[in-house]
Amino acid sequence: MTIHEHLSEYAGLRVATFGPEDKPPADAFTSPSSYAWAVRTEFDEEPFEEVWARFREQVDTSAITALIIGFWGAPYGDSDTDVGALLAEAAPSFPALRSLFIGDIIMEESEISWIQPGDVTPVLKAFPGLERFEVRGSEEVVLEPVEHHGLRTLRFESGGLPAGVARSVGASDLPNLEHLDLWLGTGDYGGDTSPDDLAALLSGERLPALRHLGLQDSEIEDQVAAAVAGAAVVAQLETLALGMGVLTDVGAESLLSGQPLTHLKRLDLSHHFLSDAMMERVRTSLDGVEVDLDDQNTPSNGEWFFVEISE
Repeated sequence: MTIHEHLSEYAGLRVATFGPEDKPPADAFTSPSSYAWAVRTEFDEEPFEEVWARFREQVDTSAITALIIGFWGAPYGDSDTDVGALLAEAAPSFPALRSLFIGDIIMEESEISWIQPGDVTPVLKAFPGLERFEVRGSEEVVLEPVEHHGLRTLRFESGGLPAGVARSVGASDLPNLEHLDLWLGTGDYGGDTSPDDLAALLSGERLPALRHLGLQDSEIEDQVAAAVAGAAVVAQLETLALGMGVLTDVGAESLLSGQPLTHLKRLDLSHHFLSDAMMERVRTSLDGVEVDLDDQNTPSNGEWFFVEISE
């Protein structure tokens, strides 16, 4: 599966798009806090930096609470846009910003594996009041360990997440983080995260408020499931997501043989490779837990397993 649609709603707000050809609703200019603003350019159109400058000139950014950064140029072209630096420099103009999504880019604009957000650490440092931070992109995404007391939600959507990002999340001080999603992806697209790289975050030591954990879209989902089965952080969770990847009966057996999961409200294993018998075992063993076992798959040609989103 690939991503074909831009966000139409974000952080509970309708999206108003600002771009070379886009005309936001008139009331968006008079009441900018009523919309989540998406700023993007198009292929072979106005450079993103110029669109960004016009946006800041024409819109009262001091009232904006939710911001989306869309297509900023093809990585194989002339674009050398440093999105993190642009946002960090503009931080004083966005005092009310609470939700930020970098990389609302669909397949027709760029494959997820081609999206290069760069170093997003300066963004978190520049926006201490940010509560929701989401990034889409693969090999070129960078995060260094940070201390951030505002974040409630942190998500990385990737067809191949670098191990350094997972290690940095585990090494960061995020005392109020409640929701964490990492799409780990495949080695073919830079996803080199191993269970060892997840050890610090799975300990939960720096994530006392965490209630949802998603470690998804992984070609080593069985190994991830085995690590989660004995992870201390699981006891504090309400929801756990291990879907979108190559979860087989081996990984499901690890989950069922590990620590109890009956305290969970929801377990999301959608897009998996479980047998019918194992699906029934999971349902029976976790009676009272909402278990999502949608999208059962079989290996292509009997031997090729695949994650949900990679390219």
